[in-house]
Amino acid sequence: MFEKFGELNSFGEINELAENLFNEGDTESLRAMAKENGIQSDFVDMYLQGEIPTLCDQLTAALGKIDVEVAELKPKEIMEDWVEYLRGQCMENELLAFNVRKKGKSLKGCIAALLMWSFKNQQTVDKDIIKAAGVSAGKVTLGIPGMARAKQIITDYYMGK
Repeated sequence: MFEKFGELNSFGEINELAENLFNEGDTESLRAMAKENGIQSDFVDMYLQGEIPTLCDQLTAALGKIDVEVAELKPKEIMEDWVEYLRGQCMENELLAFNVRKKGKSLKGCIAALLMWSFKNQQTVDKDIIKAAGVSAGKVTLGIPGMARAKQIITDYYMGK
C-alpha cells in the first residue's frame, strides 16, 4: 500500500516530502507519492502550478489514506457504512483526521477492533428465529455492534482510547 515512500505519519510529512520533490524538480516522484497517499491528481496539478501553497491539508491527507485503504480492502455492506461514518467524522473532527493519518492506525486495524467486539459480544439467536431463517444449525450466535456502538469503537480506535 505504501510501498515506495512508506507510510507517512501526517499531512505535514506529506507536504514536506512534496516540497522537497518539487524543489528537486522530480514531479514524477511527487505524483507517485501523492497517488500512493490518495491525494487527487487535481491537487498535484494545482500545487505544481503554484495555485495552492501545500499539496494537502489534514482532511485531504486523512481521506486520501482512507481511499487507499478502501481500494485495497474493498469493504462491503456494513463495513462500507463504517468507512462512510469515518469519512464524515474526519470532516467534522480535525483531531480524528489527524489520528487517521498516524502511522500504525489503519482501516484494517479499525475493522479488527469492530470484529473483536463482535466476537466478544455474541448473543445466542432464539431457536424460532433460526428455524424461520431456514438454518439447520443447533446453535447460532450473532454479535454485530449497533451503529452507536460501532461509532464509539471507531472513535476509540483512532483516538487511542
